[in-house]
Amino acid sequence: MSIVIKVNDLQFDYRVLNRHQFSLKSLFKDVLKNKIEIENYHVLKKLSFTLEKGEVLSIIGKNGAGKSTLLKILSKILPPTAGDLVITGTVAPMIELGAGFNPELTCRENILFYSALLGRDLKEVKPRVETIASWAGVLDHLDYQLRTFSSGMIARLAFSIATDQVPDILIIDEVLSVGDSEFTKLSRARMDQIMSTGATIVLVSHDLETVKKLATKVLWLDNGSIKMFGKPELVIEKYQESQNV
Repeated sequence: MSIVIKVNDLQFDYRVLNRHQFSLKSLFKDVLKNKIEIENYHVLKKLSFTLEKGEVLSIIGKNGAGKSTLLKILSKILPPTAGDLVITGTVAPMIELGAGFNPELTCRENILFYSALLGRDLKEVKPRVETIASWAGVLDHLDYQLRTFSSGMIARLAFSIATDQVPDILIIDEVLSVGDSEFTKLSRARMDQIMSTGATIVLVSHDLETVKKLATKVLWLDNGSIKMFGKPELVIEKYQESQNV
């Protein structure tokens, strides 16, 4: 199989002030007196791994481990501070609930808007607007403004749009945990369908049972570093042991 994601010594830092100014005036004084010091906060530290076409990678770890930041870098929303990232193929990211939507636009308009952001040909999308809305269970709200939607409805709509056309790489952050049992069943069936086409999937989930069912590889992040990377059963077992200490 061909490698579609290659990460080599990837690092991401936030630049933060090590002094806490309580007003713009005090901040300005510190600047004039050259008392401002900026530190690099290491969010991700020297990550290296590869993913082949058709594989499903699940990223696990505690809150704050750097999972969502890594997804944003893989989606090319954030540039890495250092290291190399090579991605081959089209990417459809679903990394923040409602990201890419405009709450003042209708559901119909948002389907076209979000599809355009994904780089899709709107001539192909327009005939499928009702099909996309129907799969998401929001067909009766097609001409309602998105601000009237619940978070679950928005998540289903985002998933329906992102997966209506099969991308080379699908990136998902926790959206499978949003919604009722019917949506869970439908989304997993569509994930199976996407996997059968040879698409590559990267997902973040705290639902380890879902990870066991879907993932072919698991990446365990701990405080911005790779704690373990490999077969789901082994990585999940070690991760669960660490939570019970």
